[in-house]
Amino acid sequence: MNIQSKEVVAEPPSLSDKEFELFRELIYKQAGIALSPLKKSLVENRLSKRLKNLGLNSFLDYHKQVMSDPSKDEMQVLVDLLTTNETYFFREAKHFDYLKEHVLSKVGRSQGFSLWSAASSTGEEPYSLAMTLADSLGVKGNWQIIATDINTEVLNTARTGRYTLSEKDAIPSKYLHDYCLKGIRSQEGAILIDKALRSSVRYEQLNLMGNWDSYINAFDVIFIRNVMIYFDIDTRKKLLDRIADKIKMGGYLFVSHSETLHKLTDRFELVTPSIYTRVR
Repeated sequence: MNIQSKEVVAEPPSLSDKEFELFRELIYKQAGIALSPLKKSLVENRLSKRLKNLGLNSFLDYHKQVMSDPSKDEMQVLVDLLTTNETYFFREAKHFDYLKEHVLSKVGRSQGFSLWSAASSTGEEPYSLAMTLADSLGVKGNWQIIATDINTEVLNTARTGRYTLSEKDAIPSKYLHDYCLKGIRSQEGAILIDKALRSSVRYEQLNLMGNWDSYINAFDVIFIRNVMIYFDIDTRKKLLDRIADKIKMGGYLFVSHSETLHKLTDRFELVTPSIYTRVR
């Protein structure tokens, strides 16, 4: 009689409180993100597959590998895994209405206009902005959008300008007709942002906690939505001061409806909920 031995499958490692604290400190130092203790299971779930791919036996081993990698490539992988990127086209639609009706309506077509999408994720926000600007100032108008994110994976997705067909429902019909293409053959089931519009958005990898003084110019408008909710108060204050330096006097800052600048800075004045203008 043949007896087949059962293969013993190793249990995946669990994340200890001590290991979680190491990653909390690391992501805070690297990206300014303040993880609450309630995020322990999220960190464990998102890093477990990486441990398996690298053949590591513990989260402590992974932490050591991240810290000892001279290329910093693994640090970027960690950041990509732990950053959240929930977005969709024309999210918080009132922002785009305000931009069109109260900001772009005062901009001449020959006048330069610059906008920074500071947490661009997979591109839905900057492309929504590009459609809005193109509709008001012309596809080949004198305007530019710089879109940045700390996560390199989402930036790669954004650059393709390719999205699932189900996402089209969030795009106004006029913009869908003018600036989007329905995929055919190998692209069937997808929508593609028009090439001319894609070329008007420049994507850059950027850590908001890092040095961005050298290549970020003064902007007419900055969108930084659903970002500061991940930062503590001191980090928000410092970030807002740096952002103020990059907005033209009288320019606009858009944050999400769940965020406020109350008691964080005196350099902006509230125009309408979640929209501010630089005053000093």
